[in-house]
Amino acid sequence: MKKLVLAATLIVFGASAAMAAECIVFPGSMGKVSFNHKVHMDKLKDCKLCHENAAGGKIAGFNKDKAHKLCIDCHKKMKAGPTKCTECHKK
Repeated sequence: MKKLVLAATLIVFGASAAMAAECIVFPGSMGKVSFNHKVHMDKLKDCKLCHENAAGGKIAGFNKDKAHKLCIDCHKKMKAGPTKCTECHKK
């Protein structure tokens, strides 16, 4: 019985951790920005478009200016996704 409870707990914890990583929320002075990582992974299928290496990880030097350049430039190039402030920033 203890093994069953432990297994169930690990499954729930693992699923919640996976779901948490799916959407990342960045604070911003104009309002928070919700970034759905899974949607971007499914659409782009190439981690190196954003990350320095294929294994992903944090984006080096990621800040407001880098996010604006990386995200907006990509959205314009792909002709998809928000490009105006209020399309990303929600109060």
